[in-house]
Order: sequence, then structure tokens, then C-alpha cells
Amino acid sequence: MPDYPALIRTISALAEGEADEVALMATLACEIHHSDDRFDWTGFYRVTEPEVLKIGPYQGSHGCLVIPFSRGVCGAAARSGEIQIVPDVDAYPGHIACASTTRSELVLPVFGAGGRLIGVLDIDSNRPAAFTEEDARNLGEILASVFGHL
Repeated sequence: MPDYPALIRTISALAEGEADEVALMATLACEIHHSDDRFDWTGFYRVTEPEVLKIGPYQGSHGCLVIPFSRGVCGAAARSGEIQIVPDVDAYPGHIACASTTRSELVLPVFGAGGRLIGVLDIDSNRPAAFTEEDARNLGEILASVFGHL
């Protein structure tokens, strides 16, 4: 489990005064990815046109380049605006297998000012049932604090 209070302090310091979404995504992907060895792939998919997510800054092996809102766990988070915790990706109907090693997934919608969906944060693990409600809550708070004012 990451030291979330320390992670929040580090990200707050690094993000202070920055308004560029891509720069912030790159910084968060790096810091979050390296905060816990459960995190095998950590990255953002950005809303680039209606109902379409395109890969943004990430850490780990390659990811899918384009994900429609209608497909996969990332699409479900974008479509519903709700956090998705998937303990077993093989049991998830319509899961998009960007990496064969992924066993579980956590996807959080990312909202900018005024509640505008700007993307999703996708974290994959090569361990089954790797993610908790505590992970979702803390990461959601980080995202809100960094992107909520943009």
C-alpha cells in the first residue's frame, strides 16, 4: 500500500502552479506508478473527441492507443463517471486486453473544473484483486486536488 499522505504531499508540491493537463498527467503517472509495486501499468487515457479516449502519459509497457467509451473498463469509467475496481479482468465482460499480464484493474474518471471529464486514470496489476476501496478513495482525492481547478 502506498504511503498516501506522503504521495499526496509530493504530488501537491510537484503540481503547484501547473495548469497544463498533459504535464500534470505525466507527473502523476510517474509518481503513482513508482509508489507501489502492485502497480504494473499506470497511465491516463484522455478524452480527445466525443466518446473516445486516447492514450496519454503512462508508465509501464505499451498500452492501447484508442478506447471508445463503449468498450472495456476504461470506457465504463468514462461513460458512467464512476470508479471501476475489477478484481479479475478475465471475469469482466468486454475487458480489453492491452497486456496479457494484467490480472486486476482500477480506473478512475478524471474531472476538470465544472465537472468536465478530461480522461481516466488506469492502473493495472499483474496480481489478482490488487486494488482496494482505500486505493480508490485516496487516488480520487489526489485527482480532484490536482485537476479540479483546471
